[in-house]
This record gives sequence, structure tokens and C-alpha cells, in this order.
Amino acid sequence: MNYTETLEYLYSQLPMFSRIGNAAYKKDIDNTVTLCNALGNPHQNFKSIHIAGTNGKGSTSNMLAAMLQKAGYKTGLYTSPHIKDFGERIRINGKMIDEQFVIDFTEKTKNICNEINPSFFELTVAMAFAYFSQEHVDIAVIETGLGGRLDSTNIISPIMSIITNIGLDHTNLLGNTIEEIAFEKAGIIKANTPVIIGSVNNKTKDVFEKKCREMNIMPVYAEDLFEASVADNNGTHLVCNVFDKMNNEFESYALDLRGNYQLENIQTALAANKMLDVLGFKISKSDQKKALANVKEITGLRGRWDIVSSNPTVIYDVAHNKDGILAVLKQIESIDKKGRLHFIMGFVNDKDINAMLDLLPTNAQYYFTNAHIPRALPKEILAESALQKNLLGRCYDDVNEAIRDAKNQALSDDIIIVLGSFFILSEINPF
Repeated sequence: MNYTETLEYLYSQLPMFSRIGNAAYKKDIDNTVTLCNALGNPHQNFKSIHIAGTNGKGSTSNMLAAMLQKAGYKTGLYTSPHIKDFGERIRINGKMIDEQFVIDFTEKTKNICNEINPSFFELTVAMAFAYFSQEHVDIAVIETGLGGRLDSTNIISPIMSIITNIGLDHTNLLGNTIEEIAFEKAGIIKANTPVIIGSVNNKTKDVFEKKCREMNIMPVYAEDLFEASVADNNGTHLVCNVFDKMNNEFESYALDLRGNYQLENIQTALAANKMLDVLGFKISKSDQKKALANVKEITGLRGRWDIVSSNPTVIYDVAHNKDGILAVLKQIESIDKKGRLHFIMGFVNDKDINAMLDLLPTNAQYYFTNAHIPRALPKEILAESALQKNLLGRCYDDVNEAIRDAKNQALSDDIIIVLGSFFILSEINPF
């Protein structure tokens, strides 16, 4: 098989959660253990950082990878899902996984796949570990998929764990309460291994501290170390002031990830950086700043408040749950001059649609669509649910058609926002 045929095999033959939903979710890590055993346990051959959370784990993972890479470390990065190219999931120093490795690995594991029937995610986790091992990375930043406790990535023994925040998402799989979801995310906390908590509240703190006591560690709360605030966000970067509480000093950082919601993530990344210094990974303040100002260029991250054009302003964001939508709306409020809002959106069918629609303004124009995957919520159902909330708009079979129509209707000071699903963004051409 060539690369295209190999990807088609992976997508079609292996259950893929992001496409078909719950049927692809495995509530144990047995298949990953079996795969990695057959491969010689490659995850034991490199140091790693493990990151879980409801929102922000992708941005935080990319921030950390960018800083480590800028400091001269050969850095692996595993994230999911991808937007355009499968290789986005597995990178070393920002470069996507070698296509020939994907082909060879898939062929090599076909027999064992026929025996144990792994999910797409289980196989790609093993692929990432094998690739990072073969290429002798100094360290790899590993983002969980769903949850943490039973996530395929949770076979690693990281030098540090990070939990960004907890929100109500994937409740059908992870639990119906904040405490239940926090318990699943806390499953990545390991014995005698430092853990950074990016955001905490009364409901999650007890869960984290109970788990930490069991693991014989003390949690480190990012907000106890750093406090970030917006200095300016009207140019090409989000400029923020960060107060280092331990050293009683301010530092200014410019981020190319421009959403104000990145404030929490930079606090988490800087707290992790402080711990990395203790663990022997030295990153200078100069390298921190250069990395954070160029995360998208260094790691290839996309879809986080990406302002892709102006007059009218067009923004892409992967917000796909209640907290993500809240962050986007808060960002909109911070814009001084804005005309009418145009929301182009599509969701998958296992989200709490009503909770998100309840947040959206009734005086905006809506364009309802859906990705062309089995898991997508049909645009007609989304439009009907929106109508019940007095959110008015039209349905579009293709997101590109919706974008064209929005641009035709919008005035120069209007804002067009595309959100709701990684798979919606994946169908935008060009991206």
C-alpha cells in the first residue's frame, strides 16, 4: 500500500471515535498494552509529559513542545484529532511523522490487529510511541484522547503529569458530574510523579488531592505560581503580563495563539516549565518567549482563534463544548469595534447541543452545517434545535458554501466565526 491507501485502511478498517463515536471507545487499555508489548514497549525508551483536561490540553501541549524544541531538545508531540493531515497527530520538532514509517508500521501490525481488533486511536498511540522511540527523542509531550484513567496513552510513566481543567464533556462516557469527570482525568496522576493542575475549583480540588495523597505527591496549582492578564490583543499577538508569584516579578509575553482563553494555558505551561527545570530540562526565558510567540509556526497548531482574514473578520476555532463556546463568546466581548456576528457551526451528535445553544446571541446570523462523517449531527436537527432558542439561520450541506454566503452577506466590520467541530474545520478549503 502507498501512503494514501494506508490511511484509507486505518480510517475504514479500525473503529475511529472521532468519526463514529462511542462504538470506537474502549473502556480499558488492554489493547494498547498488547500492542506495545509486541513492539518491545517503545514507550519505555523516552521521557514524556502526560497532559489531560477538558479544554486547553491541545494548546498547552503545543506550548510546551514549542518551548522544549526552542531550547534545543528533540521533542515528540502526540495530539488528536487532526484537522487536515493524519501526520498532525505525531510530530517531532514540528515535522509530521514520516509517511514511510506509517506505511511500514501499519503493515507490520496487521496480524496483531486482526487478532485483537484495536481502535484507530489505540493503534495510532502505539505508532507514536514506536516512532518517538525509533527517532530517539529527548522528550515527548503526550496528550490524552478521552478522559485519562482508561485512555490508551495512560500506559506511559511520565516525568510529569498535567491536568488543564475539568468541564462537562463526553458525559456519556466519562460521567455526568464534574467530580466523576475529574476522577477520570486524575487517572493520569502517577506515584511519586509531579502533577500540575491548571485550573481547580471546589468540586475538583478534593478529587485531585485525594488521588495525590494515594500517589504520595503534592499537587502543584498553576494559579499559585503565576497570574496572567491581557495587556493588548489588537495586533498580531496576544500580549499578556504574567506575575511570577514566587519571584515577585512581572514578565511580558507575546502569544501567537490569540484567544484570551490562553491566559489559563500560559499559566499552566509556565508552571510546567518551572517543574521541568527541576527535572533537568532547562529552558531559558528567552527561549520561552520566542517559542510562545511562534507556537503555530514551530508545532503547526491550528484552529485556536485563528483570524484568517479581515473586512469582514473571519475566525476559525475548534470550540465544541459549553466551556469552549463560553470562551469564544468572552473573546468576542473583548473586541472593541464589531458589527454583526455570523456563526457558522456544526457539531457531532453526542454533545449537549442545548447547553451550547442557550449561550448564543439571538441577534446573530446563523449558518448550520455538518461534517460528512457518521458521527455528525445532521444540520437540519441543529437548525431545528436552534430555532427553539430563537437562533435563526439557513442550512448548508458544505461548510465552504456557508463561508461564501456569510462573506457575501457580511459588512466589512462584521465577524464570521466557524466553530463546533474539528471535522467542520477539516472540510474548509483552503484552510
